[in-house]
Amino acid sequence: MPNMLSVRALRIAQNEKTPLYSFFLKGRDILKVADISRIKKDDDDQLLGYQRKEVLQHINEIEEYLNTNDIIFPNAIILAMSSEVDFKQSRGPVVGDGSSLSGVLGIPIKQKGNRVAWIVDGQQRTMALMNCKKKDLLVPITAFITDDFEVHRSQFLLVNKVKPLPKGLINELLPVVNTTLPPSLAKNKIPSELCNILNKDPDSPFKGLIIRITTDRKKDKTAVISDNSIIQVIKISLNSMHGCLYQYKNVASGEIDVESIRRILNLYWTEVKNLFPDAWGKHPAKSRLMHGVGIKAMGTLMDRIMGNIHPDDKNAHEYIQKALRPIKNYCAWTCGTWDQINGIPWNALENTPSHVKLLSNMLIRVYTGMVDK
Repeated sequence: MPNMLSVRALRIAQNEKTPLYSFFLKGRDILKVADISRIKKDDDDQLLGYQRKEVLQHINEIEEYLNTNDIIFPNAIILAMSSEVDFKQSRGPVVGDGSSLSGVLGIPIKQKGNRVAWIVDGQQRTMALMNCKKKDLLVPITAFITDDFEVHRSQFLLVNKVKPLPKGLINELLPVVNTTLPPSLAKNKIPSELCNILNKDPDSPFKGLIIRITTDRKKDKTAVISDNSIIQVIKISLNSMHGCLYQYKNVASGEIDVESIRRILNLYWTEVKNLFPDAWGKHPAKSRLMHGVGIKAMGTLMDRIMGNIHPDDKNAHEYIQKALRPIKNYCAWTCGTWDQINGIPWNALENTPSHVKLLSNMLIRVYTGMVDK
């Protein structure tokens, strides 16, 4: 039998599938039973985990508070626990309506990396509790029991929805979460999934160029484009009636023709890459085409050009090339000045709404032949 930590607990019947427990643990004991599952990818490029890296300053601030006198620590740490835990109901009559039962929860103690619980919310508080002087402080714990890792990820997103989670972390988690999500998260799920596809698709001009939260920036020097920029372009096009991707969305059923969208995106951006080979794949500091302002502005132009192009059209490449050709001599992606934008230096454009609008409007004027010669 493995070592066991036994605690008094309440079992709450919220639903039949996922038991919920409420109990207290000493701060020092949390990491005896729980692992911190940080987001990463395995050798097969599969997403593992869901936690962000510790924010040291925040941890230090919590630790300083814990070391003061007369502290109050009412915020529960939320754990996901495997079915290896064992609950024994206490003897005696059921109190109230029976929706909560008291008893003893037995939690096996295992080696790090193989523990029966994972921290869904409270990673930084846990690290502060381990570092502070009051390691015997009793801390409220809320735990749900399931062996389905999908539920762990879903709860992590839902619990942290109102907190300032990094956009990159949310974006990379969304494609692998299959539970029902609130609208504010669901609207990014398909765009983020398409971003993943573009980053892996051998036919994609973006293959290996997109930075995701799991990208190792020290090792992977080819990734230069923020995933959020790509996601924004796809999301706007998919949800706007004037977007070229809108036609591949069934508004009634919510179904989306991902394959056709993939091909449309590959068609357009391949021709952008061919038109500006010297600006493609460079760091944003050396190419405004790879910068958020360039990606978003060219995304706006994409909606104008690609609206009437079908991915099966054998003349699609020729049409896109012809449509894009006029803008070539007006773009200063890597040097010079933007003569149609008050002559500002090439690298003065920033990823702000005003600059994205300026560049988008300039590109559309050139494309429609309304530019000043």
